[in-house]
Amino acid sequence: MEFGAAIFFTDYSMGPADLGRALEERGFGSLWAPEHSHIPLSRQSPFPAGGDVPKKYYDVMDPFVTLAAAAAATRTLQVATGICLVVQRDPIQTAKAVASLDQVSGGRFLFGIGAGWNAEEMADHGTDFKSRFTVMHERVEAMRAIWTQSKPQYDGQFVKFPPMMTWPKPVQKPHPPVIVGGAYPYGTRRAIQYGDGWVPHAKRPAYGDLVNVLPDARKLMVEAGRDPATLPITVFGVAEDVDLIERYRDAGIARIVFNLPSANADEVLPALDRCAALIR
Repeated sequence: MEFGAAIFFTDYSMGPADLGRALEERGFGSLWAPEHSHIPLSRQSPFPAGGDVPKKYYDVMDPFVTLAAAAAATRTLQVATGICLVVQRDPIQTAKAVASLDQVSGGRFLFGIGAGWNAEEMADHGTDFKSRFTVMHERVEAMRAIWTQSKPQYDGQFVKFPPMMTWPKPVQKPHPPVIVGGAYPYGTRRAIQYGDGWVPHAKRPAYGDLVNVLPDARKLMVEAGRDPATLPITVFGVAEDVDLIERYRDAGIARIVFNLPSANADEVLPALDRCAALIR
């Protein structure tokens, strides 16, 4: 089982280069950066965890910029979006950003994706909340064409472009793994349909502890003709609990990701050391 850490990089958090080096020194395998372009003031969409939207959600930096800085400061650490809101991004430009980051990192990029929860935020980018999952699917398909074909084209309901030429292509072949975020069972089904991995949260009200639904999730994979080995599971939001971590390991989870506070090194490094002690 591999171990990663996620953080909202802000102008008051520990920087990506320093954190990347600290993670690598402590034996972590990956660094995950989320994104929000903005948080609309209308606040019609409730925050999934309840209460007010934390400040870090509207302060967070662009993940492709911060992850590039982390990649430049490290040698083996994988850098990952956790998650990239592809329904809010132009797929042609995002495909180039993904390929560019995979190039500058030497093939160390993991493309974690999701549709998001904030209807007003995605509406500001021209995506209707009800169509978000179709938009996400089409944009992933279109980006795969761009990464793998010399003269890609795409003709979907929401994404259309004639034959083009665009480089660079990713280092990883056929492309960086597309790891689809979302809860069981709907997120699992989307990962089965067009993902190279699945990234659920450790706990959700619908099922409680994720371990409880893993047999059913793997059954869905098999029924859809997907070998579960081709859909490794990365679990976000794992608590600092050695017994829970052992349960995930025994359940065949490929990677767990600890959440770090969006704070300076004085607060982040002790949390990192606690997680590293659990890993050992």
